[in-house]
Amino acid sequence: MQERKFVESFNAAVEGFIYVLKTERNMRIHFLAAFFFILLGIYLNFTYLELLVLCATITLVLASEMINTAVELMVDMIKSEFHPVARVIKDVSAGAVLLTSINAVVVGYILFLRKLPFDMAKAMDSVRSSPWHITFIALIIVLGATIIGKMLSKKGTPLRGGMPSGHAAIAFAIWTVIVFLTNNSIVLVLTFLMAFLIARHRVKDSIHTLWEVIAGSILGVFITLLVFQVFR
Repeated sequence: MQERKFVESFNAAVEGFIYVLKTERNMRIHFLAAFFFILLGIYLNFTYLELLVLCATITLVLASEMINTAVELMVDMIKSEFHPVARVIKDVSAGAVLLTSINAVVVGYILFLRKLPFDMAKAMDSVRSSPWHITFIALIIVLGATIIGKMLSKKGTPLRGGMPSGHAAIAFAIWTVIVFLTNNSIVLVLTFLMAFLIARHRVKDSIHTLWEVIAGSILGVFITLLVFQVFR
């Protein structure tokens, strides 16, 4: 029961994130920018500390945008007519987003300045020589594509139901990564079996239809295959 409540709370939190992503244009811009700069940071072979600073800065901007949306909705619910104090509250909340955005620009300038201009061939070799870089890029793209698919289909929730199946996409993306990283047939068979059981479980529990699971599996395999073909 306790585990069920945790899953439901986590699902509700993700739904809140997706709601802001769907309804707020600025959030979509911030999210796409975050997605791009994280991939660029990996591509430029940022150190662990640099990636940590970049991710923390991006998280701060996204979180402030979500809080700003929550404040605006709360004010609109309490005060449907114009009120000067309500306007100040909204302006202060928007100012917080502006402040974190300025901070992100400064941090990004400091992090990326010494990397640009850069030797593209050297950067590509650096990514190719590090399997975790390629794996991370592949999983991020698969996750992003899954979220976009669910948003477009407008079915289910971010973690339950909808087209395509996120669990199947990630499971088969991981299996495809292992295909590229090892020649051990036992490991390949076992990981494929695990991915298959995860996909089957989503259909068996009536969380996804068969076609949603198939679509997720194909999406995970195709995107991961494409990423590895580009970087290896």
